[in-house]
Amino acid sequence: MNEIGVKIKEARKTKGLTQEELSETAKINLRTIQRIESGESEPRGKTTLLICEALNLNVEDILNYGQKTDNRFLTFLYLSTLSFLIIPTGNIIIPLILWITNKDKIVGLKKAGIDLLNFQITWSIITYACLICGVVFTTLINFSKFKILFIAFFGLYIINMVLAVIAAIRTNYGKTTNFPSLIKFVR
Repeated sequence: MNEIGVKIKEARKTKGLTQEELSETAKINLRTIQRIESGESEPRGKTTLLICEALNLNVEDILNYGQKTDNRFLTFLYLSTLSFLIIPTGNIIIPLILWITNKDKIVGLKKAGIDLLNFQITWSIITYACLICGVVFTTLINFSKFKILFIAFFGLYIINMVLAVIAAIRTNYGKTTNFPSLIKFVR
């Protein structure tokens, strides 16, 4: 079975549609849907568009336009976030450059980069806010209880390092990793 047929079949089943229902919604012959899903044929331009519209998908989700699978690059992308140990905003800048230059060339990089960048931006805001508040409160008010903010700062550093290494290891073994992100800065 070809990759496009598999993706269409999975998307159809996820939507809870039968082949007949997809055929009616997309206004495509049932036999055409059956051939595509079984891998006997690949959909052409208009057929692909009609199927994607019926399944509420982007054409890019079905077709990979010459993209290649490269888990080593994805692993490198995740490990590049560790550059924050040397460059204060390196965890955003370096992955952003890698993502922008390669997002259309590698399968899964577009989504992985968006998730990673959103997490890193959120992490940076929270981490540096802890550091700044810790410095201000400790210096101006001289309360020792605000030193907890410094502990939170270093704890956040460790969390980011551990998440980057875990993501790299999982990707190296062919598993996908989703970084949590509260705010969507990159879409």
